[in-house]
Amino acid sequence: MKPTRVTNRIRALRFTHDEMTQADLAERIGVTRQTLNAIEQGKYSPSLEVAFRVARVFGVPLDDVFQYPETPEEQS
Repeated sequence: MKPTRVTNRIRALRFTHDEMTQADLAERIGVTRQTLNAIEQGKYSPSLEVAFRVARVFGVPLDDVFQYPETPEEQS
């Protein structure tokens, strides 16, 4: 499985929110800890629904959590 180009700040956000564990966040968004770990490490892209749930838990906009870098051909 090739890693996703989607990057995220989940780990940083967890630590600024009372050092929330992966298990705590996973439970709140309805996925397993293993799934959250794969998302956090950039091995897996979340569904749009899961991405919104993560952003809501932290009370931030979606693009404060997830980023998708532009490719050179997209920049022109």
